[in-house]
Order: sequence, then C-alpha cells, then structure tokens
Amino acid sequence: MVIESRANERVKEARKLLLRKERKESGLHLIEGEKLVKEAVSSGAKIVSCYLEEGFSFALPEGATIYTVTRAVMESLCESQTPQGVVAVVETPSLIPPELYPAGLVVVLDGVQDPGNVGAILRSADAFGTVGVLLSPACADPYAPKTLRAAMGSTYHLPVWQGELVTELAKMQQQSFTALCGDIKGSETLPALNQSVALVIGSEGSGVTAEVAALCESFRLTMRGRAESLNASVAAGVLLYVVSEAMPR
Repeated sequence: MVIESRANERVKEARKLLLRKERKESGLHLIEGEKLVKEAVSSGAKIVSCYLEEGFSFALPEGATIYTVTRAVMESLCESQTPQGVVAVVETPSLIPPELYPAGLVVVLDGVQDPGNVGAILRSADAFGTVGVLLSPACADPYAPKTLRAAMGSTYHLPVWQGELVTELAKMQQQSFTALCGDIKGSETLPALNQSVALVIGSEGSGVTAEVAALCESFRLTMRGRAESLNASVAAGVLLYVVSEAMPR
C-alpha cells in the first residue's frame, strides 16, 4: 500500500518531528537522505520507522516499520529542496552528560545558535578524533534536520551531551581536564596541555560567556590579515587542529 496523502496520520506524526518541541517531548528525530540513514543504521541507532518513495529500495534493520509514499508525501517530510527517497524516524540518544568524562579532547559549545555551525563543528570534532561534544542549553538542537545535514553523519559517530557548562566544566577540571577557550583577547601562546582537554567555542555574536571564560585558559589564533575574527565553525576547525596536534599522545 502506498501512502498518497500528506494528511495521513503517520505522515503527520513524523512531520511534527521537524519541530524542536516535538523532538524533545517524543525522544525521536527525523533524518532524510540515503547517507544519513546509512550512518544512523551502521552506528546502531534505533530506527523506529522509515518512509520510502515509490521505486526507491533501501536495506533497513529488522524491527523498523516501513511505509511507501508518493513523491509529494516525501517532499512534505523533508526540509531540503531535493529529497533523496528515504526518511527515517530515529530514537534520540540521551543528552545527559556523563559523571565521568572519557579522557581525550572534548569540544564544548557555549551558545552556538546556528544549526549549520553546530553541525559543521560536529563534523570537525569527528574528523579530529574528539571523544565527545558538550553543548550548552542555548545551542542549536544537534538533532534538528539542518544540524544533522551539516554534520554529514558525524552526529552518530561520537557522544553528544547537553548541560550547564559551568557545572560540567568544573566536573571536568576535577577529572584533570584542561579547560581552554577560544577568545580574541586571549594569549597567542598555547598553555601546557595534558591528555584531557575541554575546548570551548563561543557563540557567533558574543563569544564565550564571562562565567565560562573564568574557568578557562584563553587562547587566540594568530590573525595575520585584516579580519578580526572567524566564523564559529571555521574557528572551531582550526582550533581543533592546533589543539589536537599540541596534546600529548
């Protein structure tokens, strides 16, 4: 049976997940496109249901409910202009921070509000081998469709947590983490780093909040040109490279 109506109850329930409130209340999120769904499946994420466009074939794990839909219905489930034939409803992992953080490099986002920036930073964090990403409550939703598309599947490769940064950074420092924040007023010389570092990236407009900065060593990238600052995701990528190279192995 092919679902032809956008008013179908199952379709309407899935479309609600485009809203942050619905994602939070249901513990579910929506992903679109073959690459993202494959990444979710290979990571072991729980696929609750899947919507396939007529004529599109895709291998899914056992237990997922599969619905076949028309092109018009598929378009109603997607935010992108060119849907790729598959949409899945996925169980969202817990965002609760751990009591004991894993040793290594943790990226901490302090109020980064643009979903594209959050997704790009998640992708860079994955590329540079971080052990997790911690978001403040003011950050964009890591499981919003735009964030997930920008992350290109990296959301499913590493833990993502959300919590109050002052509390969590204090906890990390008790666990021998060096807290380091990117700050245009900081030193251009990296402090001595140990094997566990919390790298804080501030918001696009205001940078790192004063309360968080007070817990951190401040570091700025050397700027040889006339631009005063970098986009949050670009700065994060450069800082991740610099810090990961400087950490003891």
